[in-house]
Amino acid sequence: MNEHDIAAPLAAALAAKGYASLTSVQEAALAAEARGRDVLVSAQTGSGKTVAFGLAMAGDILQGDALPQVERPLALAIAPTRELALQVARELDWLYEQAGARIATCVGGMDYRTERRALERGAQIVVGTPGRLRDHIERGSLDLTGLRACVLDEADEMLDLGFREDLEFILGSAPKERRTLLFSATVPPAIEALARDFQRDALRIQAMGEARQHGDIEYRALSVTTRDREHAIFNTLRYYEASRAIIFCKTRANVNHLLARMGNRGFKVVALSGELSQQERSHALQALRDGRARVCIATDVAARGIDLPGLELVIHADLPTNPDTLLHRSGRTGRAGAKGTSVLIVPAAEYKRAQRLLQRAKLVAEWGKAPSADEVQARDDERMLDHPALADAPGDEAVLAAGLLERFGAEHVASAFVRLWREGRPAPEELSESVAPAPAAPRERGEFGPAVWFRLSVGHSGRAEARWLLPKICEAGGITRDAIGAIRVKTDQTFVQIAAAAAPNFGDRTELEPGLNMARIDGEPVFDAPPPRDRKPGRHGYTENGEGPVRERKPSRDPAPRAEPPEPRPAPRPLAEPKPKPARRPALLDPDELRSRAASDAEEAAEAPRKARWSAEKKQAHKAAPKAPPRAGLKAAGSKSHGSTLRDSRPARGDGAEARPRRAAGFKSHKPAGGGQGRSGDKPFRAGPKPGNR
Repeated sequence: MNEHDIAAPLAAALAAKGYASLTSVQEAALAAEARGRDVLVSAQTGSGKTVAFGLAMAGDILQGDALPQVERPLALAIAPTRELALQVARELDWLYEQAGARIATCVGGMDYRTERRALERGAQIVVGTPGRLRDHIERGSLDLTGLRACVLDEADEMLDLGFREDLEFILGSAPKERRTLLFSATVPPAIEALARDFQRDALRIQAMGEARQHGDIEYRALSVTTRDREHAIFNTLRYYEASRAIIFCKTRANVNHLLARMGNRGFKVVALSGELSQQERSHALQALRDGRARVCIATDVAARGIDLPGLELVIHADLPTNPDTLLHRSGRTGRAGAKGTSVLIVPAAEYKRAQRLLQRAKLVAEWGKAPSADEVQARDDERMLDHPALADAPGDEAVLAAGLLERFGAEHVASAFVRLWREGRPAPEELSESVAPAPAAPRERGEFGPAVWFRLSVGHSGRAEARWLLPKICEAGGITRDAIGAIRVKTDQTFVQIAAAAAPNFGDRTELEPGLNMARIDGEPVFDAPPPRDRKPGRHGYTENGEGPVRERKPSRDPAPRAEPPEPRPAPRPLAEPKPKPARRPALLDPDELRSRAASDAEEAAEAPRKARWSAEKKQAHKAAPKAPPRAGLKAAGSKSHGSTLRDSRPARGDGAEARPRRAAGFKSHKPAGGGQGRSGDKPFRAGPKPGNR
């Protein structure tokens, strides 16, 4: 590191952290051609980018071996998420600690007043997220007029999250003569456009050595059935027994589901997702760092850029969407020369997708099955036997151990030790045995090498298929599918290409099963293109050459040519009927005429015959007459009758008087009192049920 001319306080901090050498991205950032220039660095996660831009901006903000006392910040680092911003602040804190740096953080979810006081005390370096930094600038609590260096960490992720407008506002508030350092895992066209707008003569740096960095990671792909996906995750955690592990899911719903399932099984687990508050996220990360939790379940966005020291295992519960995401996830482990393992859980329906993903990422994974319950138990027993406590000589506990042996015996004491060892761990899960075989790694046909051809006595007519013949050939010759080349299925026979090294296993003739033989042939078979199939004449009238017959036009049924029909014309519309004319208002009559008409009407009414009234004798006779017994069907007293009325069977009384209806006691009459006529609008009463009761 001495050849890179690193400032003394920073070199001392690196030595205290145990840095013996720099990574490729750190060396590229300190190169002579990059000194004092804007740079666009493309480097994968976990390659030491934070220390790289911390060392790169030292020449812009240091005065000698210390940072000057200022009222406005000298350097600004922008990160996409709160966790990544806080992590960058921690890294810069130990790197610039001996230089007397004051670092302020401005991230969402934190107290705004606390951040403002930290800015007012004169922080030389500010680290924050785009939204909160813009808020401070608009409120006047953050002044960027004295800025000398600006760093955009994980710039591609910030654009994916929709922070371009905030970034343009922040960079537009800084001096144009500043130095801009842009770090990104990938460089899509949007990043190139951002660099053109806000960088001056930027130096493009493609950090080398990512393959070596990911070479410290062992990739494994586990083929499982769909119903065993969760159990495979549990057994993988138990098999590796990593001190810290992280599980990646696509959605927050999957994170919450897996968190509940693992918590019920006794795993020490925490979750990171966008729905958690900043305090909850900080507590989760702290639980991982101090050992209270060993497993973290997270989404891609929540875990972007998080550095968990000592992370040994990465499990992809859901396959990543693209190769960059796969590298970002796996980059959480295998850092600083440490070894790590990245495991992909691959259901049967996602075999091909997993293969394409690994090919595009240029990674080689070892395919296999998920650890079974017996394999997990055997691995636990190995760890128990290798435990350091069994190798240490007895100390103060020797007296107690002797008492236990004398009282219970060696076998009982050892059995109790084994039970206690197993009780402290979640039990492994039983997996289905019918797991589809893992797909073989793709190979180029041109690399198969010398081969020998064999002929099988079955073809399309016997419903032969390559996937049916392949396991039979492997079993008969004791070979793997890698030793089998092309398989050509014909009508009555099939030709198989076997590697020359494996051909002696089959001899000149081998019986795969009763009635199915495999014989060796000399040279290569000739596969001519099949002749075109002739179509037989049938109901569609095709000839032998496949062409349809020439059909004659049927004669017309009418001997005489038909006359052309006349052009259609719209039917005539009927004339509109004349509208009725409104009646005229009648003329007002003379008052004398009205009085004469009223007098004439009164005379006619006086001459009209009237009904005879009952005399006192008739009334007395009516009261003395015997009453008829009540007829069936009358309503009870107090009820209202809405049905038919019953007429009295007695003869009518009086001269020409009509028989009055006989009503039950309590019937309420709607006629006015006194026997007069009802209102002119009253409707006549009709017998029968009401219309609504039909």
